[in-house]
Amino acid sequence: MTTVRAVTAPHFRRGPMPQRGVQSEHLIVLSDDTGHRAAPLWLRVSDPKSLWHRLDRPAEDTAMAGGLEDTAARLLHAAGVGVTAVDIQPRSEDVPELSSDTVAARVGLATAAGNRHVIVSTEYGLALAAAAGAPVRVADEVMDRLAVPVQGEDVVAPFLPQAAGPQGWPARRRRFEPRNMAFADGLDWWELAGSFLAADEPHWRDYSCAAADRTAVLAAAVPEPSGFAVLVQTIYADDYRDRTVTFRGQLRATDLAGYAGLHVAAGRPATPPDAHLLDSGGSLTGTGSSDWTWHEVTTDVPGNAGIIRFGISLTGRGRVELRNAELTPAWPAAEK
Repeated sequence: MTTVRAVTAPHFRRGPMPQRGVQSEHLIVLSDDTGHRAAPLWLRVSDPKSLWHRLDRPAEDTAMAGGLEDTAARLLHAAGVGVTAVDIQPRSEDVPELSSDTVAARVGLATAAGNRHVIVSTEYGLALAAAAGAPVRVADEVMDRLAVPVQGEDVVAPFLPQAAGPQGWPARRRRFEPRNMAFADGLDWWELAGSFLAADEPHWRDYSCAAADRTAVLAAAVPEPSGFAVLVQTIYADDYRDRTVTFRGQLRATDLAGYAGLHVAAGRPATPPDAHLLDSGGSLTGTGSSDWTWHEVTTDVPGNAGIIRFGISLTGRGRVELRNAELTPAWPAAEK
């Protein structure tokens, strides 16, 4: 068995564009650090933020997190039962990939009566392993067949260009370049997010987005929508570090009751994306309606930045349209 490290990639997924009731598959990379190779695991995750939080923290911290898996780990420990390992187990010998449909988790338990095991979902197994400080393992033959070589510390990069299929979101991902800025391919590469998705079920569809005639539209779908919505694109920051970037475009607003505008932010992938995006400030329109007007917003990209997110936001009733979008870097003075 090969012991692996589960590495989260919270901003990369495949499947339907995120919305309540339809789960897309999130990317988790199973990294064999000793063998310098890694395999992708695509999971439909019921609570992504909670799983990312557990996997990205040391075992001694996750043990006090308070989730179901953490409670289970404490109860097992109190009963004298140890979690020896969590094995990612394919349902057959020839599965084409590791995903929610093709694998399960085999949890090994050490009891006074001997060793036992129980089969659980892969999401639960990974969270339990993090809570109990148990190793995650994959059969050697599975890694030999499905893993790819990895150079350096970026174990996620080899898996980002995967296609998601005709109904997938996004269809492809490049590491550094903004894509589909003219919306010629609909909303490929763009994501609908915002605080309204975290509200109660009646508010999950308070905002909508669409694209036509090389224009993106973000609109309230109800008279009094909850929270805010953002239509954003996320790229890796590698080509923009230690520079200033400007996101610009033309906006047209209709019947705004709150605010709408352009936003851009740079930071680490673990940063809550929507809060970080709004904290960056932006070029805002006021209430009411306005014809096509150029707006732009600028931010500094730190040398340790992992991602850049840019797009439009809307708070409250109304709609905002974006066209002629551009993301441009300013070269450092020494390079001019």
